Amino acid sequence: MTTALIGFAALLGLCFLGFRVGFATLLVGFVGFGFMRGFEASLTMVGQQVLEDSMNYSLSVIPLFILMGVFIVHARISSDLYDAAYAGLGRFRGGLALATVLAAGGFSSVCGSTLATAATMSKVAMPPMKAYKYSDRLASGTIAAGGTLGIMIPPSVPLVIYGLIAEQDIGLLFIAGILPGLLLITLFMICVGIVVRRDPLAAPEAPPLEPARRKEAIRGTLPVLILFLVVLGGIYTGAFTATEASGIGAFGAAVIALLRGNLRTLSEWKECLTDATTTTATIFIVLLGAIVFAQFINLSGMPYELLDFVDAYELTPLELVIFVCVIAILMGMVFEAIGILVLLVPVFLPALMISGVDMIWFGILVVLVSEIGLITPPIGMNVFVVKSVLPDVKLGAIFRGVTPYIFALLLGLILVLVFPQIAIFLPNLMR
Repeated sequence: MTTALIGFAALLGLCFLGFRVGFATLLVGFVGFGFMRGFEASLTMVGQQVLEDSMNYSLSVIPLFILMGVFIVHARISSDLYDAAYAGLGRFRGGLALATVLAAGGFSSVCGSTLATAATMSKVAMPPMKAYKYSDRLASGTIAAGGTLGIMIPPSVPLVIYGLIAEQDIGLLFIAGILPGLLLITLFMICVGIVVRRDPLAAPEAPPLEPARRKEAIRGTLPVLILFLVVLGGIYTGAFTATEASGIGAFGAAVIALLRGNLRTLSEWKECLTDATTTTATIFIVLLGAIVFAQFINLSGMPYELLDFVDAYELTPLELVIFVCVIAILMGMVFEAIGILVLLVPVFLPALMISGVDMIWFGILVVLVSEIGLITPPIGMNVFVVKSVLPDVKLGAIFRGVTPYIFALLLGLILVLVFPQIAIFLPNLMR
């Protein structure tokens, strides 16, 4: 246990010094394994582990879903999603903020990236909210929080990574994310309602959308809705696997982009493929580095000592899950979502499985906790993404704006903890 704790301390130190999580985990894992088994053995382990895992066919789902998201971003469909949402919600106080939440949920359902959702919605939703004098706090906070939906609503890259680490069915995880995702959208909308009720000046009334634009926006969202239903419907009915769904999704997204007048030049294709490759490489570095680090942690005996800890304190499965969630929330203040998954799950996986915890349910919980970290100080990745796109908005205003949504996420976490059927009802129908 002491050796593992030293390793975690070294990892945190490197991250605070500015090392990327992937390289930090790779370095600490290599050095730690070397001290325990010799550096020649450590070098062999790293080479074999990276080669074997990079050749894993199941990992192909990650670049394909990322490519699907990149095509959707380049199709510039976010404006139609936003206007279609506003067409239905504009009559309510705070309608622009409500539309931002709903549009972020719809966009994330075919994008799968929280950072891309936050950045895109900053460009789409902020100008109209600014024009109608919405407070910076409400506007920017809603955008940053809405972006977190990208890692819960399928297809979700963090859910894919969790499924690979915990050896769970990715299709079941996608289906399990639907109801919690809808729950979070509902809670976020309630947050908007509470904020504008307490401070009506934060969201002045805005005029309704013109009928012609409303019809155009609704027509523009239909292809995305069809793509979403095809991808998830095919997984749900067993027509194809998650990996096949990712290929179909990427192809469908490319077709949508072409029909909307994009991807007509070689430079556009090059830009999309470059974006997808860069994002994939970043994720794979984190994933492979964490796998090497996990080998060191397993060799240190930490997972087995945690089993003894669970037995000694006679923790129930629910108490163990709560304990892990608390640790994940603390980690979320420093690490981004994928870092939390690849560092935390392998350590506690043996204890969770022996305790009989439903690993599909736990996967939804740990991703939900990661969402909280995306808008929680001091790091709050989504907050800084919104700040980078909206440099005129003060960082403090964004953090104050996301505060109500942090409580909404905590409430969602409690509800999924207390009522596991929210996460496992749909997967149980498929089992």
